[in-house]
Amino acid sequence: MELLHNFIDFFLHLDVHLSEIIRDYGVWAYLILFLIIFVETGLVVMPFLPGDSLLFAAGAFAAPQILANGESIAGPFNIFYLIVLLFIAAFLGDMLNFHIGDYLGPKVFRRDYKLLKREHLLKTQNFYEKHGAKTIIIARFIPIIRTFAPFIAGVGTMKYTRFMAYNIVGGFLWVAGFLLAGYLFGNIPAVKKNFTLVVFAIIAVSIIPPVYGFLKQKFASQKVA
Repeated sequence: MELLHNFIDFFLHLDVHLSEIIRDYGVWAYLILFLIIFVETGLVVMPFLPGDSLLFAAGAFAAPQILANGESIAGPFNIFYLIVLLFIAAFLGDMLNFHIGDYLGPKVFRRDYKLLKREHLLKTQNFYEKHGAKTIIIARFIPIIRTFAPFIAGVGTMKYTRFMAYNIVGGFLWVAGFLLAGYLFGNIPAVKKNFTLVVFAIIAVSIIPPVYGFLKQKFASQKVA
């Protein structure tokens, strides 16, 4: 329970905890961010890590900081370094996940595992079948599906070179998009003051497409019935 409480607190107060990480670890904070993004995208049992909001928060810390006297100083992160480093983390994470799916094969669908729910796999598979290969790009912006999509692509034996191309495009758009959004808007006073609400808003916007698709499909099937 304490671990769950600490995770929720970290998730809801990303700005505070990221500031503490920067203060305590300095330049090593880049490596910590790299590992979080890599693990979220690379390990199918870690879909709950806060990728979107973490990127947004990191981008905000890369923006120039406005002091109380009105002066501006450089942020503790370099936005260019963040984009390059975290894109590599996202790219390598998806590649690892693809190879894990390719290695394990369809046997993972036969039953539930402690850290790998068959329900999540099936939902991602349905999403993949509906949207095709571009799922690898779309899924980058959807929590949980983001982690399972490359795994499903590997299970389905998607052509390696095709997956790599979509992985590059999707990874760059996701990382650069959220980092630059944080860089441009994260230090607006209203955003800084209500950062927890911003986190919830990011989550809400991310899950609207799959929820809409699910409801649309459900009502369509009911209408046919």
